[in-house]
Formats: sequence, C-alpha cells, structure tokens
Amino acid sequence: MDELIDILTPEGKPTGKTALKSEAHKHGWFHATVHIWLFTSDKKILLQKRALTKKVFPGLWDISVAGHVAAGEEILASAKREVFEEIGLKLEDKDLIKIGTRIHQVNHKNGIQDNEHHHVFVAELKVPISELNIQIEEVAAIKLFDLDILQNTENFENVLLSRFHEYYCSVYNQITTISQNLHQNEKR
Repeated sequence: MDELIDILTPEGKPTGKTALKSEAHKHGWFHATVHIWLFTSDKKILLQKRALTKKVFPGLWDISVAGHVAAGEEILASAKREVFEEIGLKLEDKDLIKIGTRIHQVNHKNGIQDNEHHHVFVAELKVPISELNIQIEEVAAIKLFDLDILQNTENFENVLLSRFHEYYCSVYNQITTISQNLHQNEKR
C-alpha cells in the first residue's frame, strides 16, 4: 500500500515535507519506520514470514512487525497501529519498550532506495500465537523461534539476513536484559 509519509533529513529531523512511500523509495529520501520485536517469557521470538508479494525481501522470516510511520503520526502510535494491523494484537503504550533508533540504508536491485530511521521497540507477547490474526497482504505466516536465532542467523536459510547480524545481536541483548528485569520484578 502506498501511504503518505513524512520526509526527514539524514539526521532524522523533520523537513516539513511529505511524499508517498513509493516516491521516498524512488528518490532515497529519509523517512521513519518502526520495528517491533515480540518475545515470550520462555525465550522465544515471534518472526513473521513476509508475503511473497512484498517488493523487498519477499518470503523472508523477518522482524515480528515492521512498518512505515504515516505522515503526522506519532512513533508510538505507529508501532501500536502496525502491530494491530499485521497480527491483530492490541498493545498499550506501557507494553512497548523503545530500545533505540538505527539508520538503515540499502539500495535494492529493484530500484528501491531504503533510507530509513528505524525506531526499534520490544514487547512481551503474552497471548498464544493461535490468537493472532495475520494481515495476509503483508504477512504469509508467523512462528515462534528460539530467541538464540537472533545470534545464529547464518545457520538458517531465509530466516533474517546475516548482513544485519550486529543489529539482531543488539536486539537479543536488549530482550535478554529486559526479560530478566521484567521477571525479577514479578517475583517481588
């Protein structure tokens, strides 16, 4: 779906301009996206298999939920919207823990120039995946993997991308720390 998005400077500041996502990708204009990694208390990570119709990385097992921030939309609101749209899970502000923002620059063979500021969140998945409803236009399937897959992507074909190994390892480290803290607080 081609949506209206805010155009940013390379440093992530608003330019005051908006454009269709397709135009931003054609011209390589910077814009904001959200990544939401959903983990379970038993050290699993939810990954989604991208729909085969996706223009970038079709059929790849990827981030739990990701999407573009709409023009004028708050980052946290975008994260909640994307999670609800793609997998039917309703999250509250308090459920999402922001672990950082990363600059992502990739030129794809199909001409798409991804110049994005990824706002990265983690959240604990507290419902069985059988209760989630995937958006078939975006998501082919969802599955729980051992959390360790974020550190060992090279052993799996079509699961995550080894060139982003450092990013996945940082997500793994953050989830491990956050998960330990959440469960220590529950014991108190």
